[in-house]
Parts: sequence; C-alpha cells; structure tokens
Amino acid sequence: MPRRDILNYYARLGFLLPVIILLSPGTGKAQICNGSFGDPVVNITFGKAGNPEGANYVPYGSYMYLTDICPNDGYYTITNYTSNCFGSTWYSISEDHTGGGNFMLVNASYQPGDFFLTTVTDLCPNTTYEFSAWIMNVMNRFNSIMPNLTFHIEQPDGTVLASYETGDISVSPSPVWKQYGIIFTTPLDNATIVLRITNNAPGGNGNDLALDDIAFRPCGAKITADIQNSATDTIDVCEGNMNTYNFSGNASSQYQSPVYHWQLSTDQGITWNDIPGATETTYVRSPTAAAGKYWYRLTVVDASVAGVTSCRIASNILIINVHPLPVADAGPDRVYIKGYPVTLTAVASGEDISFNWDPALYMDDAALIQPTVAPPKDVTYILSVLSAFKCGNKDSVNVRVVEGIYVPTAFTPNDDGKNDCWRIPFLDIGLGADVRVFNRWGQLVYHVSSAVVSWNGKLNGQPQATGTYVYLISFKDHKLPDLKGTFTLIR
Repeated sequence: MPRRDILNYYARLGFLLPVIILLSPGTGKAQICNGSFGDPVVNITFGKAGNPEGANYVPYGSYMYLTDICPNDGYYTITNYTSNCFGSTWYSISEDHTGGGNFMLVNASYQPGDFFLTTVTDLCPNTTYEFSAWIMNVMNRFNSIMPNLTFHIEQPDGTVLASYETGDISVSPSPVWKQYGIIFTTPLDNATIVLRITNNAPGGNGNDLALDDIAFRPCGAKITADIQNSATDTIDVCEGNMNTYNFSGNASSQYQSPVYHWQLSTDQGITWNDIPGATETTYVRSPTAAAGKYWYRLTVVDASVAGVTSCRIASNILIINVHPLPVADAGPDRVYIKGYPVTLTAVASGEDISFNWDPALYMDDAALIQPTVAPPKDVTYILSVLSAFKCGNKDSVNVRVVEGIYVPTAFTPNDDGKNDCWRIPFLDIGLGADVRVFNRWGQLVYHVSSAVVSWNGKLNGQPQATGTYVYLISFKDHKLPDLKGTFTLIR
C-alpha cells in the first residue's frame, strides 16, 4: 500500500497525523498540545526518599553512580536533596520538582555526551505524544558553564522522530525548575521509541543540573465537557444536597470511530476510574451522600485500539465539590445559679465559618463561641454555624435558672427504680465542684470532681449500711461557699 494510502487509512480510523511543534530554546515549556491530553503513559520520577530509581537510565560507560549528594565531575546520584556542595557553589535543594520524591543530580563530565537513555514501549502507534522533562541549573554563580541539552526521540534503529535543543539553561537568582518538551508522533507500525538526552556542553566550572518528572502524554483532537446550565466547570454544594447534574461531552470530528467512557477521580486527579456503563457522550451525575471532591472527565479512544489505555485522550475536568456541614455543638445543658454566671462550652468548626447565637441576650459577648450567660429565667440558646460555601448547621443548649443548690436529705438504693441514687440536681459541672461523702466513722465512701453526682450507695461494689452520711462540697474557683451537711441512706 502506498504511504499516502496508509496515512489516509489511519486518518479514517481516527489516528492523528504526525505533528511536530518545538519550543524556543531556553524559554521553558509553553502549551505545546493544541488539542486535549491523555494521562502520562510514562512518568519517570526517580522514586521516593529511601527508594531511589534511575541507575538503569544512564548509558553504559558514561556517567558513574554515587550515593553522595554532591557527586563529582562525571558522576551522578539519585537523591531528594543536596546541600552545601563544593563550597556552596551549588544551590541547596530541599526537594524534587513536585515535593516528596527524588531527582537525578548530574555533575557534567569534561566531555559532552549522552547522560540519559531509555526505551519506551507502552505508547500507541501513529499517535501524537508530548514528551516533557523538568530541568534545573543547580549552579548559583553566573560566570559558570551553563547546561545545554538535546532531547532525541528515536526509533530503535536510530531513526530520529524528533529532537529539541534547550539552548543554554541560565543561572537563576534562586533554584528554579523549568519544563522543556517536544511534540512527536509514533510510527505507524511500531510504537516503541528511544529517549536520549545529550549534554552538549563540557563539565568543569559548571554545567551541573537536576532532572525530574519525565513524562509522555498522548495529545489528540480537542475534547470538551460541560455541566448543563452551568457557566463554569466547578459546582460547590453542601453535604446532603440531592440535586442531579447532567454532563455532556463533545469530541472533534477527527475521531471517526470513537469509544467514550466517563471517568471519576476522588483524589483530585491522581487516579481515575471508569464509571460502569457511562459510555455515552452524556452522563447523569446522581447525588453523593458523602462529602468530598468529585472530579469527572470524558475519555475518547478509537475503536481499533480501545483496549490500549495509552491511546486515550481526556476532556477538561468537571468538578462537583460536596462540602461537609460545619460542626455546631452548643455544649451540654447548664444550670445558672443566680449570681454565679455560667460559661457555655460550645464548639464550632468547618470551612471558613461564621456563627451566631439566638437569642443574643444576657451574654457577656455574643461574638464569642463560648460566652458567659446570666439569663433572668430559663432559656434555650441556638448556635447557628455557616461555612464559606453556605453550608449550615445548628445545635441548642438549655440554661436552667435556679436560686441555689438543693441537696437531697435521703435516698433509697433498693433498685426499685425510684430514688435509687443520691443526686444533686442543680450542681452544674461548670462550677468545678468537689464532692465527698463520709460514713459515721469518717471513711470516704464516695468522691467525684467536676462531674455529675450520682451515688448508688455502694463502696467497692458493696452496699453500705442504712444510716446518716456526711457530705462536703467545695468549689475550685471559690466563687461559691463550701456546702456541708448530712443525708440518710434508707434500705
């Protein structure tokens, strides 16, 4: 079959024809895919701290590997930091490009040459890809030799598919990662390619660099997705919202035999999963019970390679943020003994919240989440909490007003369900009362502090005898006078 007929055949199947777009040297990476991207098919990150990867990416006989974070000329290392190297002529780098991982640190040899080489086998045939990598000039002196690299995209037989020269990568006032990239198209018959990175400058006084996050992403014709009746790609709702949302996608006519699939990510795009049955250009998103960030997108692939994930192209992302309701906890019910105001122990939290009390009366400061109150009669305070996303929650606290503390003079712990425990009903825990009970011989038989008083008439599980008992109540804050008296245990 003539080459033109082959190209027309693949075009009818929806494959993209070869396109090469290069960046201007030394400018860093601009948007070089005019359509839509797929996920990175290859993503070389050099591993994480304590688990380096990358020794197999260096051509045999070129650079030597060291574990030292300050490798000498002609050596390299895989590390997550470097510090105070060569009299601090290098920047101290505290993390890789994305944070939390490693990068490749290269001290250039005296002779220019290749320092990175790998074969990539997971690409889709006759498909346009973006290759990209992040580079840093680690030197901090402006009179040093500058790194100057060439990226080569080759077939296994050495045929060059695309190449790109960075030009001199200049010294920056502070450590800066710069992204460089190139667009290329895989061959019709074999998607295996070779990536070769060449250092064009000599080592010595400079030409020392860091390399990180090498990626290959498919680039296809434009795919768009939107939310019906929404002017934006993002909708914020509150937990419990029962609205449904209609998504729709639109793929370029260049996809002649498209296979669609909507995907969902619940970790903000780190991983994507196909939504079962969502294989049309439209999708109805049902309400979600749990709060979270729900990301959606439409993927498209030609039917002839539908089973090859590296061929998929994805739309823009549609986001439904389900925000949790704020916490509104007005605290336990309280007792206000006239003349001794009580402080409410409310708690409110959430996403940039505001709150208010209703009624905002008889409070020392209604703008406080824990105001001190002294109402003239029983009252129920309602705490309303509102988040920045208009998600609301409420709770209430009852404040009972009494003239003083009433201490019962008798109780009958006979398990008949009536008056079985000795309790002090109006002793608010906020008073910090320390309550002790003694028998006729002065033995301590019951003790609680800053807690609800409820004695069942037992000591160490044993019922105590009928008789008179002495109580002593003291207050930690000394606002109330101590109370002392007797009561009778009746069996």
